[in-house]
Amino acid sequence: MQRRTFLASFAATLAPRLTWADVGAPAFLAAGKRGEDYFLHGLSVTGASLFQLPLPGRGHAAAAHPTRAEAVAFARRPGTFALVLDCATGEIRHRLTPPEGMQFNGHGAYSPDGSLLMTSEVVADTSEGRIGLWDTARYTRLTDWPSHGIGPHEVKRLADGRLVVANGGIQTDPVDRTKLNIPDMRPNLTLLAEDGALIDQIDLPDLHQNSIRHLALQGDSIAFAMQWEGDPAEPVPQLGLWTPGQPPVLCPPREAEAFTMQGYAGSVAATTDRILITSPKGGALMLFDAGGSPVATHLRADLCGAATASGAFTVTDGQGAIWSVDDEGLTPLGTDETQWDNHLVALT
Repeated sequence: MQRRTFLASFAATLAPRLTWADVGAPAFLAAGKRGEDYFLHGLSVTGASLFQLPLPGRGHAAAAHPTRAEAVAFARRPGTFALVLDCATGEIRHRLTPPEGMQFNGHGAYSPDGSLLMTSEVVADTSEGRIGLWDTARYTRLTDWPSHGIGPHEVKRLADGRLVVANGGIQTDPVDRTKLNIPDMRPNLTLLAEDGALIDQIDLPDLHQNSIRHLALQGDSIAFAMQWEGDPAEPVPQLGLWTPGQPPVLCPPREAEAFTMQGYAGSVAATTDRILITSPKGGALMLFDAGGSPVATHLRADLCGAATASGAFTVTDGQGAIWSVDDEGLTPLGTDETQWDNHLVALT
């Protein structure tokens, strides 16, 4: 029996895997809720749902394998699941479990060739950051690296293999997410080599309560979105830019719109000449040029998910709408009964 089980498992690893083209060439992945049920959707560039896969609870972000029609869906913190899903069959190929005493933190990224998966994690009792490393042939755990910060959230793999980590800086209770260190939190952006070695790091000493949460890549520059944990009466920027080896650049909005985002950026996306941040709390999105100067602000309740495809922005909201965005405004692509969650993940 053990031999037959091993041979079946081995044969499965040799079976040809379908590509994203085989499942309709989705442009995005997005988690959402319909009724009382949770799903991961594959969306076309026009916002049509090409497939929906059931999830055991509320999802947060996902990571798409660069070639195989395979995705990892991460639970919203403090959830515990990270599921490797076959997007062609709906099969759960693997259930990932971090080492005892650690928790997933909502995001992950594949290596450019798809052979490795990196997951943002924390030591549950302290929120010390770790980056889990998984071999994607069978999704076996290889090791983990220090993230060099507290509370890592989104991670992005650069084309050359380096990994950038948004260490949010917030220590949280492992059960109910109560924030424990707001007075002395210290977020940072960390750049790791392919072997996990620390290459570069910046923090925000003058705005150390501006939690660095989400990332977008724009050439050699990294756009980062922040969530303010300080005095709500103090206007602070929610967008920053960092080119490794240089100091970060903070990007304030227009003075008249200093409080529009209510101190909270939920997602960030970038094209070659624009950067977009969303705020579900503020019911708004802001567009900036490549240098970080404000261009436009558009209002819509509960906007959060944001990504790009073919050089254009797409955003989702919690009321089921999907929109294309440019400097002039929001154009509806479609509506759905699904309440879209925080993130829209581009496949390219």
